[in-house]
Amino acid sequence: MTNTFQVRSIAEVAHEAGLSPSELIPFGHDKAKLSAKLLNAQPQSPGRLILVSAINPTPAGEGKTTTAIGLQMGLRRIGKRAMLALREPSLGPVFGVKGGGTGGGRASLYPADDINLHFTGDLHAITTAHNLLAALTDNAIYYRQRFGDKGELDARQILLSRALDMNDRFLRRCIIGLGGKAHGTPREARFDITAASEVMAVLALASSYDDLRTRLGRIVVGATESGQPVTADDLQATQAMVAVLRDALLPNLVQTLEGGPALVHCGPFANIAHGCSSVLATKLGLGLSDYLVTEAGFGFDLGGEKFLDLKCRQLGVWPRVVVLVATLRALKLHGGAKLAQAAAPDENALERGMAHLGKHLDSLKRFGLPAVVAINAFPDDTEAELSQVEAAVAQLGARAARSTAFAQGGAGATSLAEIVAELAEQSDAQPPSPRFLYELDDPFQTKLEQIARTVYGAAAVNVSATAQKDLERLSAWGYGKLPVCVAKTQLSLSDEPSRVGLPTGHTITVREVRLSAGAGFLVALTGEIVTMPGLPQKPAAWNIALTDSGKVRGLMQNDG
Repeated sequence: MTNTFQVRSIAEVAHEAGLSPSELIPFGHDKAKLSAKLLNAQPQSPGRLILVSAINPTPAGEGKTTTAIGLQMGLRRIGKRAMLALREPSLGPVFGVKGGGTGGGRASLYPADDINLHFTGDLHAITTAHNLLAALTDNAIYYRQRFGDKGELDARQILLSRALDMNDRFLRRCIIGLGGKAHGTPREARFDITAASEVMAVLALASSYDDLRTRLGRIVVGATESGQPVTADDLQATQAMVAVLRDALLPNLVQTLEGGPALVHCGPFANIAHGCSSVLATKLGLGLSDYLVTEAGFGFDLGGEKFLDLKCRQLGVWPRVVVLVATLRALKLHGGAKLAQAAAPDENALERGMAHLGKHLDSLKRFGLPAVVAINAFPDDTEAELSQVEAAVAQLGARAARSTAFAQGGAGATSLAEIVAELAEQSDAQPPSPRFLYELDDPFQTKLEQIARTVYGAAAVNVSATAQKDLERLSAWGYGKLPVCVAKTQLSLSDEPSRVGLPTGHTITVREVRLSAGAGFLVALTGEIVTMPGLPQKPAAWNIALTDSGKVRGLMQNDG
């Protein structure tokens, strides 16, 4: 298999994946959607699923997406049929703190500018479908529409937000419907970023148009004065929403800088949603490759746990291997080093930071999955510290491999690819069986405690009085047994962003419980987590510009 740094036509990329031109819907010359006729395809022998996760993120960066792309490149270089399934970037973080979400250096996706901006319009469609439902909800209030024996919607009991794919803290709480009777009924409302929209979660978990229609119809927008739930189906909104999302349901095909096929589809955040690319991209990718490399957002405590307990439970798949990405700098920050000194050698801080990595490895053992620690190496990392981490990982019972994919592309990830392939193929005769942290029939408190104690290392879980009232109402509506999606800071194993490293004795406090009936889970909001981020004092948008040649610069960090 040839590997060059020359991008290929999208038809050539599709051909490698076994797709014919008739199975593509081209979006220009370098990206395409997969045809709807592929949605019901059943893979004859599904490939091996490889999950890439990471330690908790730090300001020093970990490079999870870069490593995932590099791993796929490395697998192709050692002769494996490999694909990627990654999330679509959100414009909010692109213009905020994080920058683009297409990898970095030689381990990047192409066309990065398009993917990081409007791409194929999926996030716009999700925003529109969400706001269509919100408009129909308020229209029902305005015209005092009755829903049979349930009665009329109560403007004081609307649960549905509005959505916007932008970081805008001023929209977290707002008043709408001002201006007199002709302009609506004044009420308090909120905006969520599109990545936190239930429509995003629904689209990411839907397996077909019929499934999408069913899930959208289950979305609960609010309650009547008698306390009965009103759904999108009650509002007759579902069919129009499906029409808006017609193309958005179809996964997008792009390529890496080495021409490898990559499916990029859906983008829920793991700190406020379930943090994985779409079920359809995973399903189709497994059918089109021997290795499907995918990632789950932020650290393993968030995206990894949700990938396994939520997505894998619904899709009926299970990974062969989990790759945990770490850098020396991030480990030292978790060991108490200051950001300004993170690049300097510090054996003691690195040793302390290994306790944080060890907690994630312990969590993986609870799921019964083999782990490979990918050390995303920087040019100024010392051999002594790299060897220190490798020795510590070996003592913890896992494998480790260095990756220099940022600088070298696939050539810098072949060692990682060889270890991953070895472990994955060892289980061909008897693949790992699913081990979930809780059963669906477990009470809400039990589910939370299983997640918090096992993955966060918490001593206890506290459900506030407000959250308990939320849960009682949702249970009365018949939703009390749904799986749990915890909204928590990505910066710590606790619910306090400042407690890096390995916090102990902490309590996870749930202050609110929200329903995502269409997605099929309850969202437990902890700490100070918000579903509409704000911009930083120096937004990344300040660095983004269009050059005279028509190229957008500044989308990625360090892209000046």
